Amino acid sequence: MTPIFQTSTYVQEAPGKNKGYEYARSQNPTRKVLEEALAISENAKFGLSFSSGVAATDAVIKLLQPGDEVIAGNDMYGGTYRLFTKVFEKFGIKFHYVDMFDVKNILDKVNDRTKLVWLETPTNPLLNVVDIAAVTNALKGKKIIVCVDNTFASPYLQNPLDLGADIVMHSATKYLGGHSDVIHGCLMMNDAELREQLYFIQKSCGAVPGPQDCFLILRGLKTLHLRMERHCENGEKIARFLRNHPAVGKVYWCGFEDHPGYAIAKKQMRGFGGMMSFTLKDDNVDKAKKLLSSTKIFALAESLGGVESLINHPASMTHASIPREERIKNGLSDSLIRLSVGVEDADDLIEDLNSAINSL
Repeated sequence: MTPIFQTSTYVQEAPGKNKGYEYARSQNPTRKVLEEALAISENAKFGLSFSSGVAATDAVIKLLQPGDEVIAGNDMYGGTYRLFTKVFEKFGIKFHYVDMFDVKNILDKVNDRTKLVWLETPTNPLLNVVDIAAVTNALKGKKIIVCVDNTFASPYLQNPLDLGADIVMHSATKYLGGHSDVIHGCLMMNDAELREQLYFIQKSCGAVPGPQDCFLILRGLKTLHLRMERHCENGEKIARFLRNHPAVGKVYWCGFEDHPGYAIAKKQMRGFGGMMSFTLKDDNVDKAKKLLSSTKIFALAESLGGVESLINHPASMTHASIPREERIKNGLSDSLIRLSVGVEDADDLIEDLNSAINSL
């Protein structure tokens, strides 16, 4: 097992001559092993670790200059939207939000100032699917960086670099860590120059993880394949249960054959994951909130991807930073409920949801 190198500085051989490490903000042996393992997980040449997923996202945007433009999905994690609108817009970076299911919507916004396309697939929280290969092929030769937030899928189910993306971002807090006990983020890429630019930002801005955090993500990676298989298995059972329940309205899960993105998901993913959202048939917000507080196994909490099942209200929790009118316009209703299906017994999870829904 990789040791936890709990050190901030390293003895040097002579002034200006180190033994491979000089200061832990720049490098740490535990972090180095993790970054190499993260790269392998995404079929990448390089990996970089950060103190959170938002910190990793922040580093990517810091590649840009005032006046540059970014095209992003209109269904995305609320923390990413907050970072873009509340932090980077005031530095003169312009963001366009489009429905990325149709690649034409992206191309319509491309101009000489476009430097980055930021996409999630499957999206948070509506489980929309974006054709990564179609996007990267459409932008080929345009010198536009394509970064994919692969958090919902994990490297076990999807590898965006293989589909032409330039950077993959993960909130490793989620499936990579897998136990809801560490905050972490990472970037993986193949281009050496891009790696050097991002490494410079990493060490200069200092949003790096400690060695204990790196140790925990390394531990999580060892069971990622086992956990993802169970997440997928449980996810399918619960998605089908919800769809057949008379009190449930729409179920958002990309594994349904009539899901608009099913064919794309089938092509670029190796499974459909354990994330889904749903509404009640009468779309009653008060009932939805009562349901959120009525489960016994599903814990009402933010985040996702842990071994335990979580239930979440995006409108007031993970996506509260997105203005309501924007949420509604993009299909995120106030009554939407998001599930992160864990690895517990599927029948227990179904019974928990069934009891909570019937109690309404």
